[in-house]
Amino acid sequence: MHENENRKPNIVLILNDDMGFSDLSCYGGEVHTPNLDRLATGGLRFTQFYNTARCCPSRASMLTGLHPHQTGVGHMMGDDGLDGYRGDLNDRCITIADAVRSEGYGTYMSGKWHISRHTGPDGPKHSWPCQRGFDEYYGIITGAANFWKPNTLTRNNTRIQHDELPEGYFFTDAVSDEAATYIQNHVDKTPERPFFTYVAYTAPHWPLHAHEEDIARYNGRFAAGWDELREERLSRMREMKILDETWQLTARDPSQLPWGEAQYKAWNQRRMEVYAAQITRMDTGIGRIIDTLEETGQLDNTLILFLADNGGCAEELGGPPAKRDTDSLISTETTSDGKPVYRGNDPGIMPGPETTYQSYGVPWANLSNTPFRLYKHWVHEGGIATPLIAHWPDAIKSTGELRHQPGQLPDIMATCLEVSGATYPEEHGGLFNTGAILPLEGTSLVPIFDAKDNGKEVLYWEHEGNCAVRQDGWKLVCKFPGDWELYDLEAERTEINDLAAKHPQKLEELTGLYRDWADRCFIYPWDKLQERRRQRRHQA
Repeated sequence: MHENENRKPNIVLILNDDMGFSDLSCYGGEVHTPNLDRLATGGLRFTQFYNTARCCPSRASMLTGLHPHQTGVGHMMGDDGLDGYRGDLNDRCITIADAVRSEGYGTYMSGKWHISRHTGPDGPKHSWPCQRGFDEYYGIITGAANFWKPNTLTRNNTRIQHDELPEGYFFTDAVSDEAATYIQNHVDKTPERPFFTYVAYTAPHWPLHAHEEDIARYNGRFAAGWDELREERLSRMREMKILDETWQLTARDPSQLPWGEAQYKAWNQRRMEVYAAQITRMDTGIGRIIDTLEETGQLDNTLILFLADNGGCAEELGGPPAKRDTDSLISTETTSDGKPVYRGNDPGIMPGPETTYQSYGVPWANLSNTPFRLYKHWVHEGGIATPLIAHWPDAIKSTGELRHQPGQLPDIMATCLEVSGATYPEEHGGLFNTGAILPLEGTSLVPIFDAKDNGKEVLYWEHEGNCAVRQDGWKLVCKFPGDWELYDLEAERTEINDLAAKHPQKLEELTGLYRDWADRCFIYPWDKLQERRRQRRHQA
């Protein structure tokens, strides 16, 4: 690890929302991402880094260095009255911002928070960014939002009203611009201090909102359809050495028609075009952040990390695509200029404008997660595999290379600790001062920057009863409520050949590891949690 003689390195952590493993052009996809490609060429790409399959748990885990249930965010933002499922960042954890502040870092965030169940402007704010280590914050407290008119838009602890937004406002642009401004202001005012900037985009999470000029870039790019494009991505990923030549492409979701038989081809193409346009808009904004780092002389001494919060999202808004009565699609929501919003995946309405509220659906999620199985929600590789780009000119000298060592979200905190020189505390200070916090679960990625092993032994997941454990290339995984499956990821990471029946001893060994971890990390059986929720609703 290299440290600038005058100052500790800065850290810029960039997270985007609902993007698949292979969408970026530097990971084999069709999406135009020249700025992320530049970071990849001048840095490293990780091929076996993992998130936790869902937005809220991923954010909680990444920011704290713990597994999500340990932070109280084991599922979404509801309070189930159980330690692992309070829907709110608890007082047994600290954030990266908390930790690096102790080393003199300025701490800033722009974008999506989504780890507090308290979203009202007049309610509790103990789990909002400025109470969890950030000096300044701009973004939304909740999850998905209209890109032109986002709900819960907040600066620090104060709600921003829609009538305060400038003409032409677009949330992706605002997230980028605020991050760049934070960096510029920090260097102008306190050039002797390092900074930690967390940039959390909602792109390309639904709704499919994008500018026509961005969509036009992709006119006809996806006309070959999801089947042929998956094969093309597989070929490019093999050429890039991101995938082993022997790993086979998984079967696409059998509930979906082949492209040749699919209905509504123009509409389906448009869905993927808008999705790609959302990513490109984000990439353009990342370019502005990079430019600011260059202009302020900070780029070489800044560790930039980019990753996604879960795999591609197969959610169909309003159910399977079908032409519906237009009146039934109008929501109570209105656009920034007062027009009605048509909410739902209707092939009669082309997505993109603010008057629409659609998602890109199952087959395109299959493309996004090429070559893997399943999507967001599930912990097969398609739900948890993320690109991870690391760029740090002062310290990463083997540029343009791949790193195949496995890692997962708690490792981001551990990495930031090592880079900043901060110590993970044993007790909570500041706002809570409530005593002991849970021990760090992550392992620093810094040795991997130099192509060394960082000693990561076991990785674990649980989300909605979907659970997995990975050790020494073996992965035990379950799609709830199914049986355990066992895969040799070195032989085939695409999880096609279940070896559970052939290796009962390995199955038993990994099952034991998972149970011990689940007991330690406040994980509640999903079927029992669902029953508990039914009972609580009935009692209410």
